[in-house]
Amino acid sequence: MQKLVVVSLLSSSILAGPALAQNAQKQVPAQDAQKPATAQDAQKPADNNATMLDKIIITGRDDRSISSVAQSVQVIDRDAIGTAVGQGENASDLIARLVPGYAPRNETISGASETFRGRSVLIMVDGVPRNTPLRDVSRILATIDLDTVERVEIINGASSLYGAGATGGTINFITKRGTSDTPKVTVRTGVTAFTENFGKSAAPSGNVQVEGRSGDFDYFGSASGNFSRRTYDGHGNEMASDAMLGQGGGDRTGWGDLSGVIGYENGSKRIELSADWTYARQKADWFTDYLSNPVKPNFSDAYTGEPLIEDSKYLTAKYTDSDFALGKLELKAFYNDIFKQSPFTKFSRVNSQVYLPVNPARPTLLPINRDPTASFNQTALEVQRSGINATVNTPVDFITQGSTLTWGFDFTHDQTGQTLLNGQDAIAPSTQNSVAAFAQAEVPVTERFRLQGGVRFDQFYLDVDNFKRPAAAVLVGTNLVGLPAIDVVGGSFNYNATTFNAGAVFDITQELQAFGNFSQGFSLTDIGGFTRRAGLNTNAETCDAYGTSIRPLLPCTNAPDYRISYADIAPEPQVVNTWEGGLRGDWGNVRGGASAYLSTSDNGVNYDIAANRVSQQKERIWGFEANAEYDVNEMFTLGGSVGYVEGKYDANRDGKIGSNEYLPNNRIPTTYKGLAYVVTHFDNNLTLRTELEMFSGRDRIASQELDGAVLANIGVTKKFAGGQELNFAVRNIFDTYYVNPTASATRGADVPGLGRTIAASFKVTF
Repeated sequence: MQKLVVVSLLSSSILAGPALAQNAQKQVPAQDAQKPATAQDAQKPADNNATMLDKIIITGRDDRSISSVAQSVQVIDRDAIGTAVGQGENASDLIARLVPGYAPRNETISGASETFRGRSVLIMVDGVPRNTPLRDVSRILATIDLDTVERVEIINGASSLYGAGATGGTINFITKRGTSDTPKVTVRTGVTAFTENFGKSAAPSGNVQVEGRSGDFDYFGSASGNFSRRTYDGHGNEMASDAMLGQGGGDRTGWGDLSGVIGYENGSKRIELSADWTYARQKADWFTDYLSNPVKPNFSDAYTGEPLIEDSKYLTAKYTDSDFALGKLELKAFYNDIFKQSPFTKFSRVNSQVYLPVNPARPTLLPINRDPTASFNQTALEVQRSGINATVNTPVDFITQGSTLTWGFDFTHDQTGQTLLNGQDAIAPSTQNSVAAFAQAEVPVTERFRLQGGVRFDQFYLDVDNFKRPAAAVLVGTNLVGLPAIDVVGGSFNYNATTFNAGAVFDITQELQAFGNFSQGFSLTDIGGFTRRAGLNTNAETCDAYGTSIRPLLPCTNAPDYRISYADIAPEPQVVNTWEGGLRGDWGNVRGGASAYLSTSDNGVNYDIAANRVSQQKERIWGFEANAEYDVNEMFTLGGSVGYVEGKYDANRDGKIGSNEYLPNNRIPTTYKGLAYVVTHFDNNLTLRTELEMFSGRDRIASQELDGAVLANIGVTKKFAGGQELNFAVRNIFDTYYVNPTASATRGADVPGLGRTIAASFKVTF
């Protein structure tokens, strides 16, 4: 199958494109690029004479056109977002389908193994990160309400402009603001179902939003909800509710989102307050059978745990002044209150570490055929994250005309804990304060050549509480061992990171640009994950805590003290270096780009599925991405995209990267990924989009070879004169059966992909 997909990608690469709606290139005029942008400016209709290169983005912490950015950039506009929502997609579906560097979606509420260029991704809403750096839980992207999103800005490659987390890329969701001079109400209703069983899979959804302006005030409010039921694969089999072990699934989930923003604008000054509350609850009917291939529901084993729950609130206040004495000022304060409860899991071939109901006095061999799992083996993550950001964009025309310096500071406070259902800590409760200063310059050297570069310094102050890691049952070789609880000694730790970036953009012609850059990003390695496995991350750790009491399973020689210090197991922050070069252009009816990159790190983070351990090693990732779009005439547009990524690491930790030491599949679940599409516009405001999604899978890891697939989709949008809109879509038209590479890579167990679905929605505005 992998060869088939590669051939398909090569044959369709001439159609490779940015996968946006046809009008994606129609943006703000180039001559407006230096004008102060207000929230309302961002919502105004696009200028039909502008090009893709004139598009304004704000993710670089200032207002800049794409033509001035020395990195590959993608913007998904409101038309493409609205169509995706109307045709039953969530944010994870949208990003995975349209962004060539992002891994194929795992088709659940989780973002597990959904890497960006083989690395982590920083996910933001209006410039505020939603990641949880002290305990990395990936359930973020699928919970963002696309009904509230105006556009999505994607910056490929490492970056530290917003702090930690963007080692592979940055995705920033820019939400809507009130723009209508009179109150406007929009109502959308929809349903999605699997053709295998409409009655048991029909999933309703809906949204109501109101917006408007009154004098200097503007407002926007939204309420969304949906409820998923049973899901089916291409063979017509019902799919598991927790196929990736502890991540949750895509079925039996109720989800809702309430959000609103109110703004006050007077001349050059603007104040706005926004709030967002996201809630989701999944209650499985059955546990998952991980012994079957592929995994499936175990209809003889009813689920007995508490439901998966997402209950997170986000508050943001922002003040901007485009006529500030030193340029343009933005002050932002935020507070994130995050609660993520995972589903209950039992001991299995993909879950080699569970908590015990009692604490044994010493390491004890347990019967391998008896489930040792405690009834409270279910965790809830609680994170309170707050911060203040200050950004100033200062003209420095004394260097050259049009030069700018963007500078400022960030302060962030993180408080993170994760507990079992019985109240015991599953990780060491941690508190971290960080302060950072940054500066980013852009200098036009000539009319055709621009330089940019910057530096950021972060100082971290981490407090790790003392805690008792609960007693656990762990596979040691082929033996199931009950290990006593151990004391983990915390402490206070200081560390810092200085990161740099430099790049250049050269206008080869008016329509074509070359760009190149070096950029660094960093991540705070999953501190909570290391403390959760304290005494278990390596054999050396196990010996440190348990000593001779665990012999003869391990050749430990020290006396057991059932104690370990966080200082001895603390992971190193990861700094990632990325080199990238590429071309992009817009000739009116033809537009696109291509780039290649190399990414390295001395402290990459990898999760060993079989051993249930996290480790750090030297690693190297490389790849390329290309996109193109061609307006054949007013009726037809052809386009698509292709991405390639591969990587290696020092698997045996001998100080060098060997020729066959490929990164695990949970970092790179597919080598090639592509999209080819045709958009047909009819005179009666009817738009038809047909597309092929393709991924190659990966055959680098002998223990799990992942096959590829080609999926066909079709979508129809009909707009009516009164402002109504009707959407209809069929995903996986041929009901193709395939193994989802991203979901399967998460735990090393094959997980089937979704079968054929039909989605329909109707939207009315009044």
